[in-house]
Amino acid sequence: MDLPIELKAASEKLVVGYKQAQLKKIAQDLSDRYRNESGAGKVLLSKDIEAAVYALVRMPATYGAVSDALRYALEYFDGRINSLLDVGAGSGAATWAVSNLVDLERVTCIEREGAMRRVGETLMKEGNHTLASVRWISSDLTTSKITNSADLVVSSYVMNEMTKKDRQFVLDSLWNATEKMLLIVEPGTPAGFSVLRDSREYLLSKGAHIVAPCPHEFACRLAEDDWCHFTCRVQRSKIHKMLKNADVPYEDEKYSYMAFVKEECTCASARILRHPYIDKGQISLEICTKNDNRSVVVKKKDGSLFKIARKAKHGDSIDIK
Repeated sequence: MDLPIELKAASEKLVVGYKQAQLKKIAQDLSDRYRNESGAGKVLLSKDIEAAVYALVRMPATYGAVSDALRYALEYFDGRINSLLDVGAGSGAATWAVSNLVDLERVTCIEREGAMRRVGETLMKEGNHTLASVRWISSDLTTSKITNSADLVVSSYVMNEMTKKDRQFVLDSLWNATEKMLLIVEPGTPAGFSVLRDSREYLLSKGAHIVAPCPHEFACRLAEDDWCHFTCRVQRSKIHKMLKNADVPYEDEKYSYMAFVKEECTCASARILRHPYIDKGQISLEICTKNDNRSVVVKKKDGSLFKIARKAKHGDSIDIK
């Protein structure tokens, strides 16, 4: 998966005139801050150049994860999405991802940090008419209720940066702002999934329904030391490789997600939880179904199911009862 050409060009234009050493230093400082200081409500960047470097480093992975998660959600969603509310929008990666999959008429982005908003606005001027006319709002999710609403509300890589006591307040705001679907994407780590597991339990108690990835709305059957996560492969540009001191032309972003809807819906009969193991004449799958989590072996004699399983990756839905 790759960023839209216009987004890639616009984001690289933001750092023209800076030396590689300067940009690498900013990237390393940001990495250290987000690793060591997230979760306390502290402002982790304030300069436009910091936001620009952050966008170069993180937008490809966020774009890829939101794209993947939304594709899975739309696979079983029958409604039409005309409007988007991107909450904790950062520099707008999630909005770009959604606009590539859905024909949007109205978009609102909520972002606390001024530098992020300015970079996001600059980048979106290079997009289509809807992106160029996005409304940006300055607001702190942990202290102010969301007063806007949209068919689709997206919160990507936001909840894990909050203290636990703030999350329920934010979840209520997100769900109240949702007209049709709420998509929450978090890092594919034990901590990221823990946030989603708690969110799942809370929103189900509020009457929400799950469209993906879970094929059921019972209690999660994964052990406490296990976590549900998926992977998307995103392409690295030359400058992205430089900023991350990387050699390979891609990175694998591990993410977890939950998509909740207001109305009951049909969901997958099974979801593949782990990388399929392909052996001679058979494929082993770890799946989550409505009734259980189990291992299944699909063989050549299973015909079309075998062909589907051979092309499947973990995270995909599959029609196994």
